[in-house]
Amino acid sequence: MKRRLIPLLLALCLLMGLSLPPAAAASGPMPLPTPGGTAVQSGGGAEIDYSNTKDGYVMVRFAADSSKRLRVQVKGPATTYTYELPPGKWITYPLSDGNGAYQVTAFQNTSGKKYAVLTSVSFQVALTDEFAPFLRPNQFVDYASAPNTVQKAKDLTANITAPLEKVGAVYNFVVGNLTYDQKLATTVQTGYLPVLDTVLSKKTGICFDYASLMTGMLRSLGIPSKLVVGYAGEAYHAWVSVWTKETGWIDGVIYFDGTSWQRMDPTFASSSNKSAAIMKYIGDGKNYTTKYTY
Repeated sequence: MKRRLIPLLLALCLLMGLSLPPAAAASGPMPLPTPGGTAVQSGGGAEIDYSNTKDGYVMVRFAADSSKRLRVQVKGPATTYTYELPPGKWITYPLSDGNGAYQVTAFQNTSGKKYAVLTSVSFQVALTDEFAPFLRPNQFVDYASAPNTVQKAKDLTANITAPLEKVGAVYNFVVGNLTYDQKLATTVQTGYLPVLDTVLSKKTGICFDYASLMTGMLRSLGIPSKLVVGYAGEAYHAWVSVWTKETGWIDGVIYFDGTSWQRMDPTFASSSNKSAAIMKYIGDGKNYTTKYTY
């Protein structure tokens, strides 16, 4: 199976997409993922807990140490996602395709690029609501392990009540305080995952770090956020979708410039000091093609 999520390219950059249903804003952050134990498929040392599919996630664990590479494939109604599976603990994976039929499979590397199936399970998903997969932490947006990130999000929005103003406060902080790590961009290895509190402390990172930090902050505030991965022109990139009561989902749009909604791309905006040419590019939806949503 070919790793497609984080290619070794300097062009690796991420945008984001958000959403905000009124119920989520009122109720605050969702309960953190936990293995339910009521629906579990085991085999080959791996466990797939699909007890909480209605809440938009599954959890997978390979409890023992392993020197061999482990992966998880989540095949949804429309898209197949391939993830890393670090051994020793439960890892959360989103059911990003929403309602429908899924198959989740755990694999272990045997030699070269060959993998063997450890265990697999198929099930039907009926979400409690469409926002469920985009509220909780997962492998790409692990705010559950980032108390400083969660606190910073609270501090940034302490005196703000309007949801989109909270989004703006988080966006402005990330764009204004992070710098792009050119060295990491050229040396990043397959399987790299952001550690949000580390990114927050160092104030530097690649696009994946920018987007994951911002998404984690927003979800910790109870704001559903889609981290969307695809292409900006020919470069691998990512972005956001925003939901409002008035408009529903607005793909790739994050802030209002007084005239029209503009696409949010924290990396492009930060590294270019919001130059007119870059902001025009960001604002043109034709420049972006979606592949995956987390």
